[in-house]
Amino acid sequence: MIAYLYRMAAVPIAGAAQLKDAYRRVMDRVAAATERRGHGGRDVVVVAVTKNASPDQIRQLVEWGHIDLGENRVQQLVQRVAHVDEFLARHRVLGRARSKEATAMPRQVRWHMVGHVQRNKVSQLLPLVRLVHSVDSLRLAEELHAQTSRMDRVVDVLLQVNVSQEPTKFGVAAPAALHLAEQIDTMVHLRLRGLMTIGPLTSDARLTQLCFARTAEIFHDISDAGIGRAQFNILSMGMSDDFELALAHGANVLRIGRAIFGDPPAV
Repeated sequence: MIAYLYRMAAVPIAGAAQLKDAYRRVMDRVAAATERRGHGGRDVVVVAVTKNASPDQIRQLVEWGHIDLGENRVQQLVQRVAHVDEFLARHRVLGRARSKEATAMPRQVRWHMVGHVQRNKVSQLLPLVRLVHSVDSLRLAEELHAQTSRMDRVVDVLLQVNVSQEPTKFGVAAPAALHLAEQIDTMVHLRLRGLMTIGPLTSDARLTQLCFARTAEIFHDISDAGIGRAQFNILSMGMSDDFELALAHGANVLRIGRAIFGDPPAV
């Protein structure tokens, strides 16, 4: 029965080929963009955002060895984590790879929370993720700290900054970022690892570059102030439409969904 379920998990051949092409194009573009800024892409993490991906697509990406996955909503994250854990467990029980490419399959993946977090969802979130990208207020930071204190653990977080000043986006205003970073840095059960921002919703590359440049400036100001010390080393910015611009301004974590998994299904 286990072997039967394992076979049923496969992506259709045409779909797998399309996904592989998209994935390779993204990774090639990441490598080329990091080369242009003066070094290789080994230190750049691509978080594959699974918001609109099918379970089969996620399993296929994991089978190819992709480790970092991200979700926008806690409820969907819970489901995704369970599905991927089951998939990896089946693979370990079978003790063999489905294909030559599957030899790269990791024993576990790293989940990232990349969307807005409601405080009443924190207790569900914490056992599942490696990094919370979207700490956008002191109240959320305090709730995360209270929960991690009860669990006697430390969680890695990023401070989300709304540099574009768009009212539809979450995040602390740029002038308040350093002060909030100082407050988070005093919370012993939170480890402030860096900043996250979302680029402006625009086709004007100049505005996007200004947003990323300003975020990088804030990142360096916080780092120069000694906040977070050596562990303050993550700059998460850049998505499907603008990740190359983000890389040019120092991003080392990208959050890419549509460019890998395609457009969401029409409703």
